[in-house]
Amino acid sequence: DLKTFAALGVHGASAIACLTAQNPRRVLAVESCSPKMLRQQIEAVFEELRPAAVKTGMLLTAENVRVVAEFFGARAARPRIPLIVDPVLISTSGARLLEPAALKILKEQLLPLATLVTPNLDEAEILTGRRPASAEEMREAAKEIRLKFGCAVLVKGGHLRGGREAADIFSDGKTELLLSAPFVKGVRTHGTGCTYSAAICAALALGHDLPRAVEIGKNFITAAIAGSYRIGKHFALGHVSPATRKNN
Repeated sequence: DLKTFAALGVHGASAIACLTAQNPRRVLAVESCSPKMLRQQIEAVFEELRPAAVKTGMLLTAENVRVVAEFFGARAARPRIPLIVDPVLISTSGARLLEPAALKILKEQLLPLATLVTPNLDEAEILTGRRPASAEEMREAAKEIRLKFGCAVLVKGGHLRGGREAADIFSDGKTELLLSAPFVKGVRTHGTGCTYSAAICAALALGHDLPRAVEIGKNFITAAIAGSYRIGKHFALGHVSPATRKNN
């Protein structure tokens, strides 16, 4: 996330919710930060570096989801900061990254505060009860999530089977976008969802409206995947060139 913010010309500040022991292949262990420490980290950032936009990542526990929801819910009467919720529920390797008790609080307390939620297909299935199997079903899932939680939605279809392009559906009730890019063959990447939502967050911080920010995020992650390079047996997302950033 911080590398993405820097690449798009914004300064990122972080509050660490969890420690993970992981590599590009699997998650070995996850350990939560205490709710008190998470709250104090967020307060420290807002005290001196008030963000222009915020995104969440893996929160893991019910207590930490509640801390975030309570903090941003209490700020509802103040000028609203765009909040991107990346609902990190399951890792690419299949590890559960949100405890079952936390899912209920995410749905009831955090998603209604979000400006945008960015589920992948697995996460869309958890939020709707059905896994989208086509672009049209992704569209239906986006509409259902938007109506259920009251926030704009970006359903990411990068793992959709049988397609020639990585297609995503954005819907905010007024604007609907189909964002597509050719699949980059022979590359298996790690962290694309985090990078995508971070790029959207950065674009919002720079003053773009939400539909345009989503387009910038899509362009950024597409360029990063296309520029992937090998590290040992794995791939890392590539650096996005200044020319690509300027075109965004």
